[in-house]
Amino acid sequence: MFFALKKWIGAMLLPLPLLLSLMAAGLLLLWFSRWQKSGKILISASWLLLLLLSLQPIADRLLLPLERQYPTWNGTEPVDYIVVLGGGYTFNPNWAPSSNLLNNSLPRVTEGVRQWRRYPQAKMIFTGAAAGFNRRSNASVAAAVAESLGVPHDAIITLDQPHDTGEEAQAVKQTIGQHPFLLVSSANHLPRAMHFFQSAGMNPLAAPANQLAITSPISVWDRLLPSPYWLSHSERAIYETLGRMWQRLRGDELTSAEPGQ
Repeated sequence: MFFALKKWIGAMLLPLPLLLSLMAAGLLLLWFSRWQKSGKILISASWLLLLLLSLQPIADRLLLPLERQYPTWNGTEPVDYIVVLGGGYTFNPNWAPSSNLLNNSLPRVTEGVRQWRRYPQAKMIFTGAAAGFNRRSNASVAAAVAESLGVPHDAIITLDQPHDTGEEAQAVKQTIGQHPFLLVSSANHLPRAMHFFQSAGMNPLAAPANQLAITSPISVWDRLLPSPYWLSHSERAIYETLGRMWQRLRGDELTSAEPGQ
């Protein structure tokens, strides 16, 4: 119950639902109260914020401080395991395996496979419980994608009980102890994930995937025109910032971790 409540509150604090709620409140003030000026201010401010958060320069400026903390891993330190954290997924047996990995999950798995090809002696660990009404776990679906990309079945371990990053850290610790390993997650989520794993007494090597904040050249129209794609970048920045605030509020208690999605 608490986990579901956390998810709902976190979702409602993200830009689109929050700003739409504020706009709705402004409309209610305009239509059903004498607070006409307050309603106009609320709607105008919400619209302006939605516009700004949908622009690439602002969205990626918000995201960049999170993503620049760990560079792409091309080191040579020996590792025994490559841990790939769970993310969004579904399961449709009629789809290509990779189509079942949603949002940030596929880049995490492909970066994990790339690292495995650099460390073929290592075993890959996929984490994540079943979500919703799925009969397959997050970990098993990600593992199937890795197998479809050439990773042998006997090189894969699935941990399909953890529901969030804190539980993932504890499950990995119980599985591998103090063996050296790479921790693969989205670049914007990795700072929070690293803290969980370090708090659990481990010392992972950070291997970011799915970098989103663009600093290289792109079309001038992409920079100037609002887009739901850039809004999703703002959403990731705000989501991870809320997650870090929750970590501090809870004193970094692993059992009270935010989801690692």
